[in-house]
Amino acid sequence: MNTVSKKDDKPKNINIQNRRARHEYAFLVQYDAGMMLQGTEIKSIREGSVQLQDGFCTFHQDGSLWAHNITIAQYTEGTYNNHEPTRARKLLLNKKELKQLAGKAQEQGLTIIPVRMFVNDRGFAKLEIALAKGKKLYDKRDDLKAKDQKREMDRARDY
Repeated sequence: MNTVSKKDDKPKNINIQNRRARHEYAFLVQYDAGMMLQGTEIKSIREGSVQLQDGFCTFHQDGSLWAHNITIAQYTEGTYNNHEPTRARKLLLNKKELKQLAGKAQEQGLTIIPVRMFVNDRGFAKLEIALAKGKKLYDKRDDLKAKDQKREMDRARDY
């Protein structure tokens, strides 16, 4: 009897963070949204070749939410029908959530940004988005100061 060895059956835990967004913005509300992907995009996401730093979300006239400037690199094993890396992708949310976001996003100084991309237990790629307000320079300094103080307290506690 021949035994065929399978590749690792456990899916790799994909958790791609937008660290710059946490520094630049204060998050008011966060949502998990599904994404409409094409062809080889999910394979590239599972490889971890995604860049969220320049991403933002906008509403189209039909009321749908779209993510722009999220770069999903082309799949290395893809052929001539590989996907376009920086195309706009439709986000999937409930109508209730879309109404809430649309109403709040109209306010001055608020924007919708991608915070994290992950693959859930069922194998679907999800994008965590946040309604955010830009931080001022002094807010950023306060955050860094609080982070340093916490780190010092943890060090002192360990000794």
